[in-house]
Amino acid sequence: MSHLFPALVGGSVAERPAVRFGDRSLTYGELADAAGGLAGRLGGAGRVAVWATSSLETAVAVVAALLAGVPAVPLNPKSGEGELGHILADSRPSLVLAAAGVELPDSLRELARIDVEVSQGVGGTAANRGVPQDATEGRPAGSGAAATFREVPEDSAALVVYTSGTTGPPKGAVIPRRAIAATLDALADAWQWTGDDVLVHGLPLFHVHGLILGVLGPLRRGGSLRHLGRFSTEGVARELNDGATMLFGVPTMYHRLAEALGEDTAEDVELAKALGRARLLVSGSAALPVHDHQRITAATGRRVIERYGMTETLMNTSVRADGEPRPGTVGVPLPGVDLRLVEEDGSTIAAYDTDGVPTGATDGDHVGEIQVRGPNLFTEYLNRPDATAAAFTEDGWFRTGDMATLDADGYVRIVGRKATDLIKSGGYKIGAGEIENALLEHPAVREAAVTGEPDDDLGERIVAWVVPNSAPAPAALGPELSDHVARRLAPHKRPRVVHFLDALPRNDMGKILKRALRKTEEDQ
Repeated sequence: MSHLFPALVGGSVAERPAVRFGDRSLTYGELADAAGGLAGRLGGAGRVAVWATSSLETAVAVVAALLAGVPAVPLNPKSGEGELGHILADSRPSLVLAAAGVELPDSLRELARIDVEVSQGVGGTAANRGVPQDATEGRPAGSGAAATFREVPEDSAALVVYTSGTTGPPKGAVIPRRAIAATLDALADAWQWTGDDVLVHGLPLFHVHGLILGVLGPLRRGGSLRHLGRFSTEGVARELNDGATMLFGVPTMYHRLAEALGEDTAEDVELAKALGRARLLVSGSAALPVHDHQRITAATGRRVIERYGMTETLMNTSVRADGEPRPGTVGVPLPGVDLRLVEEDGSTIAAYDTDGVPTGATDGDHVGEIQVRGPNLFTEYLNRPDATAAAFTEDGWFRTGDMATLDADGYVRIVGRKATDLIKSGGYKIGAGEIENALLEHPAVREAAVTGEPDDDLGERIVAWVVPNSAPAPAALGPELSDHVARRLAPHKRPRVVHFLDALPRNDMGKILKRALRKTEEDQ
């Protein structure tokens, strides 16, 4: 049975930098000792909650749980008491791991707590102060993980990650060890990701993107992570100029980069040079607007690649490092992932044959729900057999709820969520995403979202929510934007109503909260 982190356990790269948060860092040997020592205290603990701040302690805590074979439940430090209480009642962790000195909410105070104290010791060796002295003395650096390593079945739970809860209380997706290994190895193939790569990002660590891809990904490859703590364009430039090779971000981060690149200052020029040095720029968690793609490419000569995944599936598709980055698409299925598009009645619209060649309606116009299967999938929603059963078809395909089209060369183009982004208007099935991209191409638009609202004549009417580049918006801008979409796409895709806002409601990952927009219209 292979280990999730061969470089960490093997000790062959003990002196190589593993993780860095700000000015605090650990080598592989130091991380092995710190996490291995902590893992020795977690045996038989059941599930453990991790107070997932963007810190060295969170990385050590999660790695320790994985070494011990104990499922970890990452907690968002920004969660409200109601959501946090639901997650704790549902997952029932036996203890919580948190950085020493961090004050936890009242709902966590009844749990047994282990302080994760990672410090620089004599000679720069990091140690977990919660480990008895005799637990690490006499062992060479990097032996902690090897000493704690347990043979854990690949289908056993590694993490319980809670969904955003947009349609009810958050559900705990149980992610097995094999899903983590399968996704990270598939991404290594697609992105040519090796131990020589140095990843930089400023993503939070309570979800798939920041934690699994952003922390566990480099550790599985034997590479390095430099976490910004808090995202900034200056931090990105600094790290890429200092040898980082890959940047992970969400669209709001790349939008800030794109805006900075247009300021025509010395910092702008320096940022462009830094981004141009990156081997790979990766965006995920939501679609990156076409105009941000174009501005970054024009300024840096680098194209941002996009990938597609979910909490329940980890990663499904990506543009390959040796492929063609194409704005508005999320590439092709990753190795080991089966993908198809289906109609509402379950019939297949398009799929891939055994050689990975797209078949069926591959004209880029037929919209269907994405369904996937493969080793990257979660095993269940914790305590929700009903929801688990409803999420899968009888033949084992996971219903993603995401709508997409398929191009002739196999590239997947996501047009939105089935529940919130598929608009049925005048007999047409229309994806909100393509209208949003069209709106964002207009020079007067800073941000845009599109929803469908009930309409007695059309079934649903298309409603646009726009943050203009200047406020207040000119009175004629609404009709102008509707006409712009009609010319750019088709007349039946024009917004029938345009609302102007100061800002769009977003969650912690930068995703637009469309249900909040609909509530806004109901209240008007």
